[in-house]
Amino acid sequence: MAEPRRRADARRNRDKLVAAAGAVVAESGAGASLEEIARRAGVGSATLHRHFSSRAELLEAVLRDRVQALCDQAEELLTAGSAGAALATWLGDVVAHAATARGLGPALTGYDSEFSPHKMIRTAAGRLLARAREEGSVNPNATVDDVLQLANGISLTTESLPDPATRAADLLALAVDGLLLPSGRESGPDVR
Repeated sequence: MAEPRRRADARRNRDKLVAAAGAVVAESGAGASLEEIARRAGVGSATLHRHFSSRAELLEAVLRDRVQALCDQAEELLTAGSAGAALATWLGDVVAHAATARGLGPALTGYDSEFSPHKMIRTAAGRLLARAREEGSVNPNATVDDVLQLANGISLTTESLPDPATRAADLLALAVDGLLLPSGRESGPDVR
C-alpha cells in the first residue's frame, strides 16, 4: 500500500517542481537557480535531481507543459462563436507565454529530445487561422508564419521589460486591429 502513495507523492513533487520552475524562469530566466526552484516547490535539491537529471530536462518539462496548455486551449477555441476572436484570444496567450519564457528555447538548443514545440504551436495556429479564414474574419493574406512571427516579434520585444506579459498584450491588441477584418473586430475580445 505504501508504494502507490510514494508514486503519487513523487508525481506531486514533480508537478510542484515544474510549476515552481515555470514561475522562477518567468522571473529570472532560464539560468534560474535550481536551489530556488527546489525551495519554491517545497522540496530539497536531491528531490529535484532525482526527478530531473539536468537543467535542460527540467526546462523541457516546463516548456512541454506550457506548450501543451496552449495547444489544449487552441483545441477548445476551435468551437468558439467567433473564429477571429478565438484566434486573437489564443495569440494573446501565446505572446504572454513567449514573453515570460525568458530564454527557454535557447537554453534547450542542442538538447536531444523528440519534443517539437514549434510543430505543435504551428499546427494549433494553423487550425485557428483556417477557421478564421473560413469565417471571413481574418485577412485572407495572413499566413501561419505571419501570425507566429508577429507573436514572436512582440514577445522578443517585451521579454526584458518589467511586466512583459502586459506589454505584449498591449502590442498584440494594436497588431490584431490590422489582422482582423472589420467583421472580426466587432466581435473580437479586448486581448489586453
